[in-house]
Amino acid sequence: MTRFRKITGQIHLWLGLITGLVVLIVSITGCLFVFQKEISDIIHKDKFFIKPPAQTTTLPYSVLLKKAENALGKNHTVNFSTTYRDTGKAWEFMTYKQGNPKALTYFGTIDYYESVFINPYTGAITGHFDYKYNFFNVVKFIHWSLLLNDKYGQTIVGYSTLIFVIMLITGMIMWWPKKWNKTNINKSFKIKWDASFKRVNYDLHNVPGFYAMLITLILALTGMVFALPWFQSTVYVVASRSITPPQIKYEKSHATGLVTNPIDKAFNTAKLLFKTSDRITVSPASGADGAIFISGIKGKETFYHSDVLQFDQFSGKLLNRRNYEEQNAGEKLIAMNYDIHVGAILGLPGKVIAFLASLVAASLPVTGFMIWLNRKKKKTKK
Repeated sequence: MTRFRKITGQIHLWLGLITGLVVLIVSITGCLFVFQKEISDIIHKDKFFIKPPAQTTTLPYSVLLKKAENALGKNHTVNFSTTYRDTGKAWEFMTYKQGNPKALTYFGTIDYYESVFINPYTGAITGHFDYKYNFFNVVKFIHWSLLLNDKYGQTIVGYSTLIFVIMLITGMIMWWPKKWNKTNINKSFKIKWDASFKRVNYDLHNVPGFYAMLITLILALTGMVFALPWFQSTVYVVASRSITPPQIKYEKSHATGLVTNPIDKAFNTAKLLFKTSDRITVSPASGADGAIFISGIKGKETFYHSDVLQFDQFSGKLLNRRNYEEQNAGEKLIAMNYDIHVGAILGLPGKVIAFLASLVAASLPVTGFMIWLNRKKKKTKK
């Protein structure tokens, strides 16, 4: 073994022992979360879906908003809602309030995080959803921050993922055959199932790790975009070829030109402008001079292609529009990051690929630890 490969092997070993548990947890929760929408749609079918009506005229948005806030309870103001072009889907109205920002765990940092689902044609409440304790949301926050406060948890996850990226590179160096002959090629590309447990375990570490390397690298890098602000900034600078952050204009509302139900006026304007959007999201104004934000999202399963409107909260007048096409390459790539990370950018096949790659990533700390343990036992016997 050359000195370079020996040093590479030691780096690979010790980095793996340091971060293996975090990588295992993050990878397993990634596997569980990939198909959360498909599974949730089945489990909560009665909440999320309605019978398509004969007439497709919805109740005014303000009426549905009032019904949602009544259903959510006193002081639970709706912060965000999602409406659908699909007439077979209930509309979601969400309320969220931050808890103690200094709390140690995820549960302490959130006061409440709930939604109600409403039939937009009848106003009937189809269901209530508590995201704070929902299984898949808890899985997401284990994946996101190990159920710790983001301030601590995301740092741990982010730098563990960075180390995992280094391990993928060192692993590739260790995997690379010294000679490209038939014997070495078979060892590198095939699992010898009829061999001893030690050999099979070794092959399970090397072979699937090689095949899944590119995808696991993409998953790791997109995860780092979420967890490490400096890395997200780096991705933006590289993609946009500019060190200047995007200039996003936030409009202010003015208490003039008052109209009845300005949010209805704003929503109806947005529907006319977003005729081809699959979803329209609404964020009611916050504060005395805040604007109403309404986004039109193209794509039933993705989030990146979004046009954003700002409306005056008193008059319902359109103040600003920023289309997806106006974003620079850095903004677009950052916007795509979630959809790339979960595989949704390629639809169901992409999610399957992300699931399998996450499964392989979860196996690497286990098989790697077994390799180290077997070698340690061998040295002890000597």
